[in-house]
Amino acid sequence: MTGPLRVAAAIPAFDAAATIADVVRRTLALVPDVLVVDDGSSDGTGARAEAAGARVRSHDSNRGKGAALRTAFDDLFGRGVHAVLTLDADGQHLPEEIPRLLRLASEGADLVIGTRDHLFDAMGLMRRTSNRLSSRAISFVAGRDLTDVQSGFRLYTRKLISEIGFPESRFDAESAVVVRAARAGFRIAVVPVALGFADGRTTSHYRPVVDSLRIASAVTRARFEARRWARQP
Repeated sequence: MTGPLRVAAAIPAFDAAATIADVVRRTLALVPDVLVVDDGSSDGTGARAEAAGARVRSHDSNRGKGAALRTAFDDLFGRGVHAVLTLDADGQHLPEEIPRLLRLASEGADLVIGTRDHLFDAMGLMRRTSNRLSSRAISFVAGRDLTDVQSGFRLYTRKLISEIGFPESRFDAESAVVVRAARAGFRIAVVPVALGFADGRTTSHYRPVVDSLRIASAVTRARFEARRWARQP
């Protein structure tokens, strides 16, 4: 690619009316194109995001974080954007940390993950243990040592998404895409970031049992897909 990197931000949001406007305004200070995907909220999230200056795409019902991100990718990459930053709507991901991710993208990374492992000790025991174990397991499947696979503060390039897709609809999407990217030879970069708060249990819609099983299934499926790619001439 020649010329400056054209970047947009995508914020998947579900019942985040209390925090979305602040996240949008702070993101717009750094990224001129901010898209909020209102994933079936019932609390006016979309209206508050729009009032704060974001473009808004809305789902009629809650489809899941992966589906919301897929809507954002289809929209933004369809408009010619080169890379999409993703951050959560609850304020845990600080927009002021965005330049850290952009720097690595400008150096050629296809997927940049803003990692939180330096802050795991500030999390509750269950969340800290879950993040560490899941990162080790997914790193093993991906064939790449990554200390924080669950962070949703990321940058994805158009090339990455166009070549490996983003098919899963819920939290499993963010884990599976790491496996596909690593096994397909894309460059993955990580950078430690500060957080608005370390433990996001009170604002997260993650369901430990159901979503953990989904993630396990998705990363296994992604690993077998990678084997098929390896066999192709």
